[in-house]
Amino acid sequence: MAKTQKTKEVKQQSSKKIEKISGEAVPAVVEVIIGRTGFRGEITQVKCLVKKGRDEGRSMRRNVKGPVRVGDVLMLRETEIEARRIKSKVNKGAYT
Repeated sequence: MAKTQKTKEVKQQSSKKIEKISGEAVPAVVEVIIGRTGFRGEITQVKCLVKKGRDEGRSMRRNVKGPVRVGDVLMLRETEIEARRIKSKVNKGAYT
């Protein structure tokens, strides 16, 4: 009987962690499309301006999967982490 009680407690703790991770989404407007990234070029890197929330007015770089245009509104789950810059491609015959 003690074993079943422990498993129930563990399940309750894991559901609380999920609630902490998920928060309210924050709107951000796409300002500039920087370029394509990803292994096959399926990800678009954009610069967007956060409209509400704690980081209101902050311009940040994000990776977006799917079709996106300038002026689109993205709903961001978090605004603390910014995407890395896209590395420039090396031209044929150039040494780096």
